Amino acid sequence: MVVLIPALVLLAIALVCAVLLTVSSVFFGVPDDSRAAEIRDALPGANCGACGFSGCDGYAKALSEGKTAEVNLCTPGGDGTARRLAKIMGTEPGEVIERVAYVACGGDCSPNGRKFNYDGPHTCKAANVYFSGDRFCNFACLGYGDCMNVCPRDAISISERGTAEINPKKCIGCGLCVKTCPNGIISLIEDTERIVVKCSNHDKGAKVRRACDVGCIACGKCEKTCPNDAIHVVNNLATIDYEKCTACGACVEVCPVKCIHTENLICGSHFE
Repeated sequence: MVVLIPALVLLAIALVCAVLLTVSSVFFGVPDDSRAAEIRDALPGANCGACGFSGCDGYAKALSEGKTAEVNLCTPGGDGTARRLAKIMGTEPGEVIERVAYVACGGDCSPNGRKFNYDGPHTCKAANVYFSGDRFCNFACLGYGDCMNVCPRDAISISERGTAEINPKKCIGCGLCVKTCPNGIISLIEDTERIVVKCSNHDKGAKVRRACDVGCIACGKCEKTCPNDAIHVVNNLATIDYEKCTACGACVEVCPVKCIHTENLICGSHFE
């Protein structure tokens, strides 16, 4: 009896807990939406967060729970993914605004362009801790390839000049390189744009010239020449308003340091 009574008490407690758990799951449980797994399988798996959610799982959960009805938020997946998601959700796919990354630095990252011999970990993040990097320009590409290492499509390489270059035909516009760059010189723009400013330096012109031959000197010639009021010098740097820019190339022609470029930014195939 000494052993039997405690055993019966424990058994009774276990039965009560089991009943309570069963009742709770029936009345308070959240029904499982089988679409979440289907939506997740339709996504490319880049987990870049370009959709505004915490990766593909977060976006799939948001769609299945009705937190968003927009099925065209996956930039890496492009129109193909939007169509698949629309079919699952029973909605119209809409148009995906595809984007492509570019590096706003046209300078020279060769050994001759460095202000000291950096001997630390060969990452941009580590090098940036020491006096904003080993470049004379504090806004320059450091060239150690952090962006290249996170790119899921092998779209970034380090050029002979030692700076990061992006192949727009491989770029899917995920934005991981943008988040990784410690100097913040990589940006995403719509892949229909053509004119870019290959400089990020906000110093005054004289200081820029001491650090780089192709840096923006804020002379304002581009601003005065643009027929559409689409480019202005903001904080000592030429800045393009892409809502007004028609890619006429007038600013490219007048830039004395040639830091404004016309480029083919049409991106390649996305995940289909």
